Amino acid sequence: MVFTPFFIGSSIYHQASGNANYGFQMSFSVPLDREAVNLCKDMARAKLSKERLDYELVRVLKCAELLKSGYAIRVESSFAVLCADVFPVPKSKSVARVSSGSASTPE
Repeated sequence: MVFTPFFIGSSIYHQASGNANYGFQMSFSVPLDREAVNLCKDMARAKLSKERLDYELVRVLKCAELLKSGYAIRVESSFAVLCADVFPVPKSKSVARVSSGSASTPE
């Protein structure tokens, strides 16, 4: 619902006359189908989900950089929960590399 008051008036000073009109306009908007509303809600949910994923990825990346540089957040700090679930994983030397080329058999 939209409520809009208005005033229309004029004054003529040399004849000492004038008029004034006051009023309002009220309009109602009703969607004929709920498809547009549901589409808007779905798009908002998708955007929030993407923003949450972006936040988590940047948080993990920055915590990893912090740990890699040799720094950490104190456990007593209120910000310690930001990096509490990020920890370094040691690189394993026993992982075999797979070549992308195809193997050829001798003839």
